[in-house]
Amino acid sequence: MTANAQFEIQVPAPSRIVLTGFMGSGKSTVGPLVAERLGWRFLDADDVIEAEAGMTITEIFARHGEAVFREREHAAIARLVQTDALVLALGGGAIEHPATRALLLAAPGTLLVHLEVELATTLKRCSGTEQARPILAEHANLASRYERRLPLYRRSHVSIQVDELTPEQVAEAILTFHLRG
Repeated sequence: MTANAQFEIQVPAPSRIVLTGFMGSGKSTVGPLVAERLGWRFLDADDVIEAEAGMTITEIFARHGEAVFREREHAAIARLVQTDALVLALGGGAIEHPATRALLLAAPGTLLVHLEVELATTLKRCSGTEQARPILAEHANLASRYERRLPLYRRSHVSIQVDELTPEQVAEAILTFHLRG
Protein backbone atom coordinates (compact mmCIF):
# COMPACT_ATOMS: atom_id res chain seq x y z
CA MET A 1 0.00 0.00 0.00
CA THR A 2 1.30 3.43 -0.87
CA ALA A 3 1.52 6.32 1.53
CA ASN A 4 -1.07 8.32 -0.39
CA ALA A 5 -3.69 5.59 -0.60
CA GLN A 6 -7.10 6.99 0.28
CA PHE A 7 -9.89 5.23 2.06
CA GLU A 8 -13.51 6.16 1.74
CA ILE A 9 -15.77 5.32 4.59
CA GLN A 10 -19.05 3.92 3.33
CA VAL A 11 -22.04 5.10 5.29
CA PRO A 12 -25.17 3.13 4.56
CA ALA A 13 -28.18 5.02 3.28
CA PRO A 14 -30.78 5.63 5.99
CA SER A 15 -33.41 2.93 6.38
CA ARG A 16 -36.09 5.40 7.47
CA ILE A 17 -36.81 9.08 6.92
CA VAL A 18 -38.57 11.17 9.56
CA LEU A 19 -40.08 14.50 8.53
CA THR A 20 -40.46 17.31 11.05
CA GLY A 21 -41.46 20.94 10.75
CA PHE A 22 -44.11 23.46 11.63
CA MET A 23 -47.70 23.05 10.45
CA GLY A 24 -48.06 23.75 6.77
CA SER A 25 -44.49 22.71 5.97
CA GLY A 26 -45.73 19.86 3.78
CA LYS A 27 -44.85 16.77 5.84
CA SER A 28 -48.08 14.95 5.02
CA THR A 29 -47.94 15.98 1.36
CA VAL A 30 -44.26 15.27 0.70
CA GLY A 31 -44.01 12.11 2.83
CA PRO A 32 -46.14 9.92 0.53
CA LEU A 33 -44.20 11.17 -2.52
CA VAL A 34 -40.87 10.19 -0.95
CA ALA A 35 -42.24 6.84 0.21
CA GLU A 36 -43.61 6.05 -3.24
CA ARG A 37 -40.32 6.83 -4.97
CA LEU A 38 -38.41 4.64 -2.51
CA GLY A 39 -41.01 1.85 -2.51
CA TRP A 40 -41.44 2.39 1.24
CA ARG A 41 -44.44 2.81 3.49
CA PHE A 42 -45.65 6.23 4.66
CA LEU A 43 -47.17 6.86 8.08
CA ASP A 44 -48.30 10.01 9.84
CA ALA A 45 -47.53 9.72 13.56
CA ASP A 46 -50.72 11.60 14.47
CA ASP A 47 -52.82 9.07 12.53
CA VAL A 48 -51.13 6.20 14.38
CA ILE A 49 -51.72 7.87 17.77
CA GLU A 50 -55.38 8.52 16.96
CA ALA A 51 -55.95 4.94 15.83
CA GLU A 52 -54.32 3.54 18.97
CA ALA A 53 -56.20 5.92 21.30
CA GLY A 54 -59.53 5.57 19.54
CA MET A 55 -59.94 9.35 19.61
CA THR A 56 -58.66 12.43 17.82
CA ILE A 57 -55.61 14.41 18.92
CA THR A 58 -57.97 17.23 19.93
CA GLU A 59 -59.94 14.82 22.13
CA ILE A 60 -56.75 13.46 23.72
CA PHE A 61 -55.68 17.03 24.57
CA ALA A 62 -59.14 17.89 25.95
CA ARG A 63 -59.53 14.73 28.04
CA HIS A 64 -55.99 14.06 29.19
CA GLY A 65 -53.91 17.18 28.52
CA GLU A 66 -50.79 17.85 26.49
CA ALA A 67 -48.41 15.95 28.81
CA VAL A 68 -50.32 12.67 28.32
CA PHE A 69 -50.48 13.28 24.58
CA ARG A 70 -46.70 13.92 24.37
CA GLU A 71 -46.00 10.67 26.25
CA ARG A 72 -48.27 8.72 23.86
CA GLU A 73 -46.60 10.47 20.97
CA HIS A 74 -43.12 9.62 22.26
CA ALA A 75 -44.04 5.94 22.75
CA ALA A 76 -45.50 5.71 19.23
CA ILE A 77 -42.46 7.40 17.64
CA ALA A 78 -40.03 5.23 19.63
CA ARG A 79 -41.79 2.15 18.29
CA LEU A 80 -42.05 3.44 14.71
CA VAL A 81 -38.37 4.39 14.39
CA GLN A 82 -37.57 0.70 14.74
CA THR A 83 -39.29 0.11 11.37
CA ASP A 84 -37.22 -0.02 8.20
CA ALA A 85 -38.36 1.26 4.81
CA LEU A 86 -40.57 3.91 6.43
CA VAL A 87 -41.21 7.59 5.84
CA LEU A 88 -42.74 9.03 9.01
CA ALA A 89 -44.35 12.47 9.32
CA LEU A 90 -44.36 13.90 12.83
CA GLY A 91 -46.79 16.30 14.41
CA GLY A 92 -45.35 19.80 14.61
CA GLY A 93 -44.83 19.67 18.37
CA ALA A 94 -43.13 16.27 18.62
CA ILE A 95 -39.70 17.90 18.41
CA GLU A 96 -40.33 19.80 21.68
CA HIS A 97 -40.25 16.61 23.77
CA PRO A 98 -36.54 16.25 24.74
CA ALA A 99 -36.58 12.43 24.79
CA THR A 100 -38.30 12.28 21.40
CA ARG A 101 -35.81 14.75 19.91
CA ALA A 102 -32.83 12.82 21.32
CA LEU A 103 -34.23 9.53 20.04
CA LEU A 104 -34.74 10.87 16.52
CA LEU A 105 -31.26 12.36 16.34
CA ALA A 106 -29.54 9.21 17.61
CA ALA A 107 -31.62 6.34 16.16
CA PRO A 108 -29.37 4.33 13.82
CA GLY A 109 -30.55 4.42 10.23
CA THR A 110 -32.79 7.44 10.77
CA LEU A 111 -32.56 10.58 8.67
CA LEU A 112 -34.40 13.43 10.44
CA VAL A 113 -35.42 16.04 7.86
CA HIS A 114 -36.73 19.47 8.80
CA LEU A 115 -39.04 21.06 6.24
CA GLU A 116 -38.59 24.73 7.06
CA VAL A 117 -41.27 27.29 6.27
CA GLU A 118 -41.69 30.93 7.13
CA LEU A 119 -44.62 31.66 9.42
CA ALA A 120 -46.29 33.62 6.59
CA THR A 121 -46.19 30.46 4.46
CA THR A 122 -47.84 28.48 7.25
CA LEU A 123 -50.65 31.03 7.47
CA LYS A 124 -51.14 31.00 3.70
CA ARG A 125 -51.07 27.20 3.35
CA CYS A 126 -53.28 26.54 6.38
CA SER A 127 -55.86 29.24 5.65
CA GLY A 128 -59.33 27.78 6.02
CA THR A 129 -58.27 25.05 8.47
CA GLU A 130 -58.79 27.11 11.63
CA GLN A 131 -61.61 24.79 12.74
CA ALA A 132 -59.25 21.80 12.79
CA ARG A 133 -56.30 23.92 13.98
CA PRO A 134 -57.63 26.50 16.46
CA ILE A 135 -54.10 27.77 17.17
CA LEU A 136 -54.15 29.43 13.72
CA ALA A 137 -56.67 31.98 14.98
CA GLU A 138 -54.34 33.02 17.82
CA HIS A 139 -51.58 34.73 15.84
CA ALA A 140 -49.49 35.85 18.84
CA ASN A 141 -49.52 32.35 20.34
CA LEU A 142 -48.81 30.83 16.92
CA ALA A 143 -45.80 33.12 16.38
CA SER A 144 -44.46 32.31 19.86
CA ARG A 145 -44.80 28.58 19.21
CA TYR A 146 -43.08 28.94 15.84
CA GLU A 147 -40.14 30.86 17.34
CA ARG A 148 -39.78 28.35 20.20
CA ARG A 149 -39.73 25.34 17.87
CA LEU A 150 -37.59 26.69 15.03
CA PRO A 151 -34.20 26.17 16.76
CA LEU A 152 -35.28 22.66 17.74
CA TYR A 153 -36.28 21.79 14.19
CA ARG A 154 -32.95 23.12 12.94
CA ARG A 155 -31.11 20.50 15.01
CA SER A 156 -32.32 17.91 12.49
CA HIS A 157 -29.81 16.10 10.31
CA VAL A 158 -31.04 18.13 7.32
CA SER A 159 -33.05 21.35 6.95
CA ILE A 160 -34.67 22.21 3.64
CA GLN A 161 -36.20 25.64 3.01
CA VAL A 162 -39.47 24.68 1.31
CA ASP A 163 -41.44 27.94 0.96
CA GLU A 164 -40.82 28.31 -2.77
CA LEU A 165 -40.57 24.61 -3.68
CA THR A 166 -43.24 22.33 -5.06
CA PRO A 167 -43.91 19.10 -3.18
CA GLU A 168 -42.11 17.22 -5.96
CA GLN A 169 -39.04 19.45 -5.61
CA VAL A 170 -39.00 18.90 -1.84
CA ALA A 171 -39.27 15.14 -2.37
CA GLU A 172 -36.33 15.26 -4.80
CA ALA A 173 -34.23 17.23 -2.30
CA ILE A 174 -34.99 14.66 0.42
CA LEU A 175 -34.08 11.79 -1.90
CA THR A 176 -30.76 13.49 -2.67
CA PHE A 177 -29.90 13.56 1.02
CA HIS A 178 -31.12 9.97 1.44
CA LEU A 179 -28.81 8.72 -1.32
CA ARG A 180 -25.82 10.51 0.20
CA GLY A 181 -26.26 8.37 3.32
